[in-house]
Amino acid sequence: MPGHDQPAAYPGPVPANLLVIVPALNEEATVGEVVRDALTHLDADVVVIDDGSSDATALLSREAGATVLKMPYNLGVGGAIRTGLRYATDRGYRKVVQLDGDGQHPASEAKRLLDELDVSSADVVVGSRFEAGWSCSGGRRLAMRMLSRMVSRRLATPIEDTTSGFRAMGPRALDVFAARYPVDYLSDTVEALLIAADAGLRVSEVPVRMRARQGGAVSSGSWRSAYHLFRLLLGVVVRDLRLRRVGGAGAHPSPAEG
Repeated sequence: MPGHDQPAAYPGPVPANLLVIVPALNEEATVGEVVRDALTHLDADVVVIDDGSSDATALLSREAGATVLKMPYNLGVGGAIRTGLRYATDRGYRKVVQLDGDGQHPASEAKRLLDELDVSSADVVVGSRFEAGWSCSGGRRLAMRMLSRMVSRRLATPIEDTTSGFRAMGPRALDVFAARYPVDYLSDTVEALLIAADAGLRVSEVPVRMRARQGGAVSSGSWRSAYHLFRLLLGVVVRDLRLRRVGGAGAHPSPAEG
């Protein structure tokens, strides 16, 4: 991913009771540095969800200072994050930050998300890549713009980067998502925002700088990503139509229907 390799450090207060969740699949080249970066810049504990890795991801995460939850097989990013969120609520953490195991999310930039979580009284804060110069192919950008329009309408607030996985959550969001977090590919980002809208959560967005992937292999190529984006877009359209139909009858969809 194009981006800034050396984002400027952002000084600011860091909340207590914070857990950093790092979903990781075969990230032995980067995950140790991700954990050390988080422990250096954030007053937080770190849990790495080893999502069925076949390399030394778990070992290097522990050596760097993280707690490791090792999945018996690959659940996908959404499943790994749900596991981390349940771990957070079970142990009484009040805030979480998601960091990718490939080093794209600088922990110093996470302070922007955490400050926004406090200042705006938001329940979820999304880190947007676009103001930092991130770009993508024309077809993918078109799908993302359409997703942004629909999600922003549902949330009644503008969210440009709906597929960003760089996020912070507060107590209300933890309670909602620990019980119900989407697991399908890319749904862990976009559908999570729709679930937030259904639950009446407040969502905000701040610009952040992200690095290029620091190592390992990309799990999805550009064509596969574009396919899943348009598949997700169709799903959002169908969901929106169903919501309008049910809403017109004076009811709201149950979690199972959403």
